[in-house]
Formats: sequence, C-alpha cells, structure tokens
Amino acid sequence: MTTPADVSDVRDPELPGRLLAAERDALIPLLRARPDADFTRPAVACPGWSVRDVLAHCSSALMRVVESRYEKDVFSPAANDRDIAERASWTHQQVVDELERGMTEAGPVIAASGGLLDKIALGEWVHGGDVRVALGEPGAYGGRPLPDALALLAYVTRKEGRPSLHADLDDLDEPLKLGDVSGERPPARFIGDAPTLVRLYAGRSAAGAAYELAGIGEGELNIFG
Repeated sequence: MTTPADVSDVRDPELPGRLLAAERDALIPLLRARPDADFTRPAVACPGWSVRDVLAHCSSALMRVVESRYEKDVFSPAANDRDIAERASWTHQQVVDELERGMTEAGPVIAASGGLLDKIALGEWVHGGDVRVALGEPGAYGGRPLPDALALLAYVTRKEGRPSLHADLDDLDEPLKLGDVSGERPPARFIGDAPTLVRLYAGRSAAGAAYELAGIGEGELNIFG
C-alpha cells in the first residue's frame, strides 16, 4: 500500500474531494451493474437499513452540502430517516444518479469549508465499504483510495482532539499517528491491517479480524458514534 499523504496538522483542502472522486469512480459502475434485488439487501453495518437506504442517505447528505441546506437537526437519525423517505418513490438508478452528482460536486464545497465538512467525505467512503460488505464485494474499507482515507482519518482525529493512537499497519513501514499527538495521555497502540483500523474508527464490527489494541477501548475510537 502506498504511504498515506501528509498527515501533518496542515489541512489539505483537496483531500476530501479527491477521496470522493476515487470512491465515485469505483462504486458507481459497480452499482449500475447490479440487479434491482441487490439494492434491497440488508446493510449489516447499518442495522435497519438496506443497501438502497445507505445510498439514499449518502446522496442526500452530499446534496445538502452542494446546496448548503443545513436544518437544525441535519444529519441526526431523524433527519437521515426523512431524507431516505423522501426518495422512496425514486428508482434505484435515480438514487445512484444523485449519488454520482453529489460525489462530483461536493468536493469543492468541502474544500472551501475550512475543515468543517471534511468528516462527511470520510463518512461517505466508509459507507461505500458498508455497501461492499452487503453486496459481497471485495475491497471494503480498503482499495486504491485507502492512503487518502487514512490521511483524512488522521487529520480528523487530530482536529477533534481524539485520544492519541499509534497504528502499526501491516503494509506501512512507519506507524500512522492518529488523534491528539501532543496530549498528556500515552498513545494507545494498534497492530493489524488498515481496513480493520478503519472499521474500529467507524464503529463497525471487526469480528474475525486479527489485530491487537492496547491502551484504549474499541468504543473510544468510534468517530461517528
């Protein structure tokens, strides 16, 4: 795996859009090739949602960014359910069309946000992994965009002052440093592969994966909870 982009405290405003574009180019063709029945599969990583629900949530969130529509409870569970319900009459491919547009147009808006919206791009990429898991596709929480995703994860965890963690990843020569590296708390340690690290930070199950985590509980890593 290529070493992640610079993960210093200096923000790369183009990074979120680059991650979204890479995910768009990989995910959209996959979705257009799937039969309608696959969109009704349960999304195990998102209890209560189908693949279509995940995609509708992703597309609506990105269009909110593109159109600067932020209600008081935006991105709350209730707002997410409303967004999904508003698309109930759409065809599956109409949802995919909106997702493709959002992944294309949201990047510049996120770049101009000063970092306030960076986490949305990371969440969209994680949801792409959720969809792959539901469809039985390889590459969930990994693949070619992984270095950019790890760089964005490192930046987001530092910006939010999350607990310091040094991740010794299987394919990297140097540890990836996440969270508040200047904090008083000694850094926690993760040993394993990068997709498993992503799962833990996204609050997804890592059952069956071989990894070591010391100095912190799994629940403390979840940045979306």
